[in-house]
Amino acid sequence: MTWSVSSCFITLVVLFLWRVDDITEACTCMSAHPQRAFCNADVVIRAKVVGVKAVSGNTNYDVKQIEMFKGPNQDIHVISTGGPCRAFLEINKEYLFTGRLNTDGTVHVIMCDFIQSWGALSDTQMRSLTLRYRSGCDCTIIRCTSIPCTISAPEECLWTDWVMEKSHSGPQAQHFACINRSDGSCAWYRGIAPPKKEFLDIEDP
Repeated sequence: MTWSVSSCFITLVVLFLWRVDDITEACTCMSAHPQRAFCNADVVIRAKVVGVKAVSGNTNYDVKQIEMFKGPNQDIHVISTGGPCRAFLEINKEYLFTGRLNTDGTVHVIMCDFIQSWGALSDTQMRSLTLRYRSGCDCTIIRCTSIPCTISAPEECLWTDWVMEKSHSGPQAQHFACINRSDGSCAWYRGIAPPKKEFLDIEDP
């Protein structure tokens, strides 16, 4: 094998390995229903992004907390994000954040956490942050990615926005919560008002 051929081969190997590494680093997380994101998160807050700086490969956004729906008894001042699934935020914009609480009091988020511009939330989503989502945390929301799809237990709700709307922000994400009924089963509930007793006592949703 000549030097030029060997050099070309080595270059191709390097490019291949670089591409494999690039693929490995690709973001593979999946978006969650807002209720599931709320239940899984350590912290859920409404906050305004007021600054940004790079710290050890991460991006730290300085935020001004406006309201806390779930979390510690202290204000959150920094939202941290990094890695292939890092979130990108706009300065001077208000967001709803769901994320993991770090030991230093900052909150870590990735793009597949439920991070939404506050003004883009539906009325139902805003109201659900104070009670509805929390009351359904014992329920399990099953993502439907292709037809057919079914639930396997009574405490599950089938989330079909992706197959029906090709979006994770469809009607079920915007207007529904999966809540417990009196017999321990779960069902989708739509609306801002608290569920009627008839619904909790097994009314057809």
